[in-house]
Amino acid sequence: MPSDHHPQAMFELRECARHLVQRPLTCKEHDPDLFRLLRRHETDLDRWFTQRFGYRLHVDVDTARLFKTGALPARRPLRARTGRAFLPLEYTLLALVLGATVAGPAVISLRDLVQQVRSAAGEAEVAMDDSSATRRALVAVLQWMIEHGLASELHAGIDAYAGDAAADAVLRFRPDRIALLPLPALVGAESPEELLDRAEHRSATRQWMRCRLVEEPVLYRSDLREAEWSELRRRLGEEAKVFDEMFGLTLEARAEGVAAIDPEGSFAARRFPATGTVGHAALLLIEALRSRAETAIEWSELVDRIEELGAEHRRGWSKDLVAAPERLARQVV
Repeated sequence: MPSDHHPQAMFELRECARHLVQRPLTCKEHDPDLFRLLRRHETDLDRWFTQRFGYRLHVDVDTARLFKTGALPARRPLRARTGRAFLPLEYTLLALVLGATVAGPAVISLRDLVQQVRSAAGEAEVAMDDSSATRRALVAVLQWMIEHGLASELHAGIDAYAGDAAADAVLRFRPDRIALLPLPALVGAESPEELLDRAEHRSATRQWMRCRLVEEPVLYRSDLREAEWSELRRRLGEEAKVFDEMFGLTLEARAEGVAAIDPEGSFAARRFPATGTVGHAALLLIEALRSRAETAIEWSELVDRIEELGAEHRRGWSKDLVAAPERLARQVV
């Protein structure tokens, strides 16, 4: 329990904890009032996350970073400005851009940055061409960095580069914030397998299950070993108190697993059910697949079903998505 038991303090702590889970990198300029609360409650927040989740909180004059380890959130991808999940190429380019900018300089032209990224790609033996697809991906990465307070545009804009390889701009980066992105526990991993093994601290069972629930937030029995499931059910009352106190979440247990329910409906990265073409398609797909709950479905079959649904609802759905059933299927999934 935090040192200050006043209801207002508890409300502020919960608001901060919910925010940090969703935005583990938080910048003062994005929400000065919330950042003031983070500074005020830094000690209690750090104690909460460290003792209960194995996370670590760093707060300085204008940046807060919640370092998460313990479970890999499969359903919290990085998202482009349009809301879609990052593509593999964008993840690759993000790693290259971060590596090229973490040591400075703080101000650099887009043209020089591209050269540095290409050099870093060559050193890492990563193929990087000058196609429009690569340029669009790089623009999406820089837009993500700008949105998250890692960079800003000083002169001209980066968007033009997507369609014109000769377009230039001047950017200011925050190397101090970029340096906070890597998880210390993962630095120095020599293979993808070692990286994933370090990130997934399953040996700390209680912390691992809490991390899974707060990040997913459904923990299926089929994903657990029998001993893990037994421990979770045995400690469910205690876990429910933790999730209610920190996040205002309610734990709901079923034979299939445990879910963390948010009465406010704002904790998930994306709301579901949702409106629009993707949300409607997702609901219809679930209904169509209910009878196949125990049967695996091939990706091609899923795309075919989405295409059929698009044909049935083409009048009310986005024409672009109806014409691209595989793209719609990826957004639905």
